[in-house]
Amino acid sequence: MATSPAPNKILYSDFFINLDMHPVSRDAARRNNENSIKESMRNLLLTDAGERPFQPKLGGNIRAMLFEHITPQTIISMREQIRECLIQYEPRANLIDVIVNPDYDKNHVNVTIVFNVINRQEPISLDVIITRVR
Repeated sequence: MATSPAPNKILYSDFFINLDMHPVSRDAARRNNENSIKESMRNLLLTDAGERPFQPKLGGNIRAMLFEHITPQTIISMREQIRECLIQYEPRANLIDVIVNPDYDKNHVNVTIVFNVINRQEPISLDVIITRVR
């Protein structure tokens, strides 16, 4: 029978985007496990294709959809785009659900992603607000 790893064991780690220093060790600070994956997912959703040099297809292209009329079909397309992006570019997580809720008054979309980390069972939720930039 396989056992799951200890909850405090570091499975995954990434550096902070702005390369903050750890206050004690003075090394580059890191995000660990689910926090690392959450930050990666957030970055994928907020990146449009063509923004990253040498990776022209990387990104969710969600902000481009915010300029369309928000209809049920747009919400379905957005949900599928997010799902495909996360499945393709974030292999450390098992995607459980993607929930897209438009906020018509504020011109943004609330995205809730439910996933679990590979080798762990407990579901984790990530909320991202995607706003149209003018």
